[in-house]
Amino acid sequence: MNIKTLKQFLALAETLNFGRASDECHISISAMSRNIRHLEDELGVALFNRDNRTVALTQEGQKFLKYARDTSRQWNLIRHELTDNSDQLSGEISLYGSVTASYSFLYELLRRFRIAYPAIEIKLRTGDPEHAIAHVLDGKEDISLAARPTNLPRGLAFKPIAISPLLFIAPLEQQVPNVPTNTPTTPEEWSNIPMILSESGVSRTRVDEWFRQHDIAPRIYAQVTGNEAIVSMVSLGFGIGVVPKIVLDNSPLVDRIKVLDVQPELEPYDIGLFTLKKSLKNPLVEAFWNLMEEEAL
Repeated sequence: MNIKTLKQFLALAETLNFGRASDECHISISAMSRNIRHLEDELGVALFNRDNRTVALTQEGQKFLKYARDTSRQWNLIRHELTDNSDQLSGEISLYGSVTASYSFLYELLRRFRIAYPAIEIKLRTGDPEHAIAHVLDGKEDISLAARPTNLPRGLAFKPIAISPLLFIAPLEQQVPNVPTNTPTTPEEWSNIPMILSESGVSRTRVDEWFRQHDIAPRIYAQVTGNEAIVSMVSLGFGIGVVPKIVLDNSPLVDRIKVLDVQPELEPYDIGLFTLKKSLKNPLVEAFWNLMEEEAL
C-alpha cells in the first residue's frame, strides 16, 4: 500500500464515481480501477460494490475509510515536518460551507488567508449547511462554516464569526388565500398556513420549539434542504418560511419577499468555524484558526 493509492481510494469513496475520482487524481479510469483492485487484494476484502452503473462502499470499505482519512492526515503532517526547512507553511487544507457562506464569509476569510499563507492550497466544497458539522466529524473536511447547534459534539472546536437573525418570511404579494402577507395573530391562523421549513438542523429545531411554546400545530407544506430553496418557494407563494437573515440578504429574490414581524423572535444563528480539537495540532489548520483570532482583535 502506498499513499497515492490511499488518496485514490479516498477520492473514489467520496465521489463514488470512477470518472470523477480519476480526474481528481489525474490518472486514467483503468489505472484507478486496477489500483483499487490491488488494494482490495492486499487487504483481502472488497472495499466497493460496483456494477456498470453504481459504486458503493462495502461495510469493510466504510471501516477502511476512517483509517484512510486518518493516515492521509498524518502523512501530510509528517511530510510537512520532515521537508519544510523554511518559516513558510505549505500543504493543503479542506473547507466546507454553503453557497451563501462561500460568498458571505469565506470570500474575505480566504482572501486574507491567501495573502498570509500563499503556499497553502485550499480545497473548498459547498453543500447543505446542515451537513457541515458531520463533514468535520467524519474527517471529510478540516474546517467547516455553519451555525452552532445548542449542544456542541465532543471533540469539536467552534470559533464564532457572526450572528444572523432567523426570520419568518412571506411572499410580498398574496397569491393564494391561505398564504397571507401579514403576520398571523392567533394559533388558529398559524395552524392553517402552509409552512416551508428546513428538513433538519438548527433552524428547524428552533422553529419547532417556537411552535411548541405557542401551542401551534403547524401545517408543514414542504421540508427542504438548503435555505435558498425556502426563499424560492416562499417567493412563489407556496407558504411562509423561516431562513437566516444572511441568506435572505444575499438572495436574488429578496425583492419578492416580506419579513414578518413575529414576536417573540426566534433565537438567532451563531455562525462560525468548526474543526476537530485534535486538528488544531495541524499547523495549517492552526494557522487558519489563529488568523480568525487576529481578525476578531
